[in-house]
Amino acid sequence: MKLQVFVGWDPREDIAWEVCRHSILSRTNSRQVQVTPLVQSDLRAKGLYTRPVDTLAATEFSLTRFLTPHLAGHQGYAVFVDCDFLFLTDIRDVLKDIDPSQAISVVQHDYRPQPGMKMDGAIQHPYPRKNWSSFIVFNCAHPAVQALTPDVVNQATPAFLHRFEWLKDQDIGSLDKGWNYLEGWYQAEYDNLKAIHFTLGGPWFENKKNCDFSKLWIEEEFKLNNFINLKAAA
Repeated sequence: MKLQVFVGWDPREDIAWEVCRHSILSRTNSRQVQVTPLVQSDLRAKGLYTRPVDTLAATEFSLTRFLTPHLAGHQGYAVFVDCDFLFLTDIRDVLKDIDPSQAISVVQHDYRPQPGMKMDGAIQHPYPRKNWSSFIVFNCAHPAVQALTPDVVNQATPAFLHRFEWLKDQDIGSLDKGWNYLEGWYQAEYDNLKAIHFTLGGPWFENKKNCDFSKLWIEEEFKLNNFINLKAAA
């Protein structure tokens, strides 16, 4: 069965999504991974996302991420990841690091940024378990995940969803921070680096051109453009 990966998409960060997808597919067997963007307008058109438009949300996928198990057919494992990630290894390897008895697996950051602005002017809202939900491995067969229906996603409060209040604490598995390595928060060197998360904005924003790991992201964008050019010339 293919590992289904759903990547948050926002029109302000389309290039981030493109590079994220390329970083996943170029490091794995494409026949064993399916990468799909979570586009809010498409989910609304299908009647899966019916919440009022939240003009205060940092991204369009702030809450649509919790539709991941439903979109995966509530079968096997499914991954949600923010678009501002750069993968450095095969994403399927994360399945080696999870406890199959648990409902989800996340990096359990102790991340407490100061209130202020991030990315392209979005407001930074501190809250418990912040950034835990930016990379989630869902065990879609788990009863608690089965109960995460579109009705729940459309009716529950953002806090209930993002803080995983729909789960018991013991059902939340822990991943090594290398799977969700917060640029600008963690040190610029780590021996088990799997995926970089440009949570404060990445090199696709002018004011982040020289952030930690920017060269790696720019190199990935260059490889993506080469791939696109070769495909066009074929």
